Amino acid sequence: MPKYSLTEGQIERYRTESHVVIPSVFDKRELAQVDQTIRELTEQAIEAGEADKLMELEPEPVDGVRVPRRIFNPFEQHECFRNLATDDRILGRIESLIGPNIALQHSKLNMKLAKVGSVVEWHQDLAYFPHTNSDLVTTLIYLDDATEENGCLQVLPGHHDHFFDHRLPDGSFAGMITESIDDGRFVKPVSLAAPPGSVIFMHCITPHSSLPNKSNKPRRTLIFEYRAADAFPIYFGDYVHEMEKHTFHLQGEPSRTARFGGPVPMMPAIAGNAQQKSLYTLQEEARGKVTDC
Repeated sequence: MPKYSLTEGQIERYRTESHVVIPSVFDKRELAQVDQTIRELTEQAIEAGEADKLMELEPEPVDGVRVPRRIFNPFEQHECFRNLATDDRILGRIESLIGPNIALQHSKLNMKLAKVGSVVEWHQDLAYFPHTNSDLVTTLIYLDDATEENGCLQVLPGHHDHFFDHRLPDGSFAGMITESIDDGRFVKPVSLAAPPGSVIFMHCITPHSSLPNKSNKPRRTLIFEYRAADAFPIYFGDYVHEMEKHTFHLQGEPSRTARFGGPVPMMPAIAGNAQQKSLYTLQEEARGKVTDC
């Protein structure tokens, strides 16, 4: 049993409610190192004119300055992020959920600046990257105090055993849930507010979203998606091949066999040019099409 395993009660909560929040896993000193790394990477990328390669900028400048809303693949960009992703306080808890053989499926850093942060519509992560089984855990590290006012994560608990519809009327992938989930048929969404350094372990099929940041404080979230070594991606286009370039085996033994299990996966119909679009862009384009229907 790993030193930092989740408790039996926390594991049971994850199994039934689809998520568990562990407050203040990382301290102020560790978060300050992350903050410094983010600032250095951002400044260097913008000064070198290579921002588009490393990050996605907010659509509109803030006080005349272009600011990032997402950093791509932070695990690959700096040792600071790799140290967090492989920290025993993270991997020990991941092991208690999906076993000792663990790979990193992808990483990203979402940033909601004060009064700016973009909305993220309801969606389920595994709809974007179907695998042979659903032993994938979305792990979110709050780098700032996360509240409802500054757009903390909200989830629809207990709905990780099935997929909601993510299709537009023409059958293409919307990047968001397109059926109504606020008509009283389902449980009420739960906001996951927590202090800086807290970590959320969330099942990969958990419906979740976040609201815009309406406060005067930033809300940044570092995201690592982990998968069991015997959970393999299902090919549905070149997008899968590109994503696998950012996968790294972290712990235990690589698997030579694929395990099948979990809900029957959705296969997203994503056009070739759309495969390079971010979640924000896909949802923004889909929003208008859903509204027009």
